[in-house]
Amino acid sequence: MFVTTADPELEPPIITVNTVLSLLAVDYPANKLACYVSDDGASPLTFFSLVEASKFAQIWVPFCKKFDVAVRAPFRYFHANPACPHDRSLEFQHEWNKIKDDYLKLCAKIEDASKESMAFGLTAQFSVFSKIKRRDHSSIVKVIWENKGTIPEEDAVPHLIYVSREKRPKIHHHHKAGAMNVLTRASGVMTNAPFMLNVDCDCFANDPKVVLHAMCFLLGAEDEKDAGFVQFPQSFYSSLEDDPYGNQFKITMRTMMRGIAAIQGSLYMGTGCFHRRKVMYGSPPNCRTSSGSLYPEMTILANSLEAAHEVANCAYEFGTAWGQNVGWIYGSTTEDVLTGLTIHNMGWK
Repeated sequence: MFVTTADPELEPPIITVNTVLSLLAVDYPANKLACYVSDDGASPLTFFSLVEASKFAQIWVPFCKKFDVAVRAPFRYFHANPACPHDRSLEFQHEWNKIKDDYLKLCAKIEDASKESMAFGLTAQFSVFSKIKRRDHSSIVKVIWENKGTIPEEDAVPHLIYVSREKRPKIHHHHKAGAMNVLTRASGVMTNAPFMLNVDCDCFANDPKVVLHAMCFLLGAEDEKDAGFVQFPQSFYSSLEDDPYGNQFKITMRTMMRGIAAIQGSLYMGTGCFHRRKVMYGSPPNCRTSSGSLYPEMTILANSLEAAHEVANCAYEFGTAWGQNVGWIYGSTTEDVLTGLTIHNMGWK
């Protein structure tokens, strides 16, 4: 699972935190999931927020699964339920009140940290950010939380990894497409799952069974070429009902996507999409690996940190097909359109 953010001022960390929490709490075995957050701003505030979010996740995820919470982004959950429901059990009410108090404390911590820029330089964990320049720095890869398989499944939280790719003033970083390619490579050397979900930092998962639904398509297709990727529609909250400016993609979702269903299916729309890893590596449909396992079992994340730093460096792509025939395609501010068309051109649906 990939989440991308670039600027803590334009994209407040609490928004990213809610997106991440909604993904960490999905109904799927935690030992088969990992959440990678790309921070193109190399912000200590974003990293701090994710560290604090990982602590809150230890109680939020079990709460959501125990009581079958439908919306697992805390800010939307508590917006819809501003007061504790009195028709639920005493156990639920007790845990609900504690969870809400802890969430408000999390919000306050992040808000306070945003006002105190010196607060991050006091610990070794933040030393890498002490002299960093936003557009001129080495790669940063940190394991915020590692699921070591020692916690019962109903309470387990997936891996959470922070990634800020290397940036240099004279080397083009290719915007979001470049960040997505770094996440693809970093995740490849760390966990290497066969499927990847990418979500914008302001687009939380509004259904905890979203991964299960995607797997039904990706694993249930008679021919894998019929499911190279699965694109979920985007839903919007707190917006104008009649959508006068077309911001909700209603025509796109309800008419265009259905109209092209028989012509290789949906377009890739940039967020809320599950891809086969092999597709993003440029493999055509039904391409077989020569031998061995392409997707190994769980490994110790610390053992792959050096490799993750290497593939997040600027020079890694020099002389390769990344951004041309492999990964997210460069050359446009709408990298999703180019990438989706390239996938269709290979024969995938």
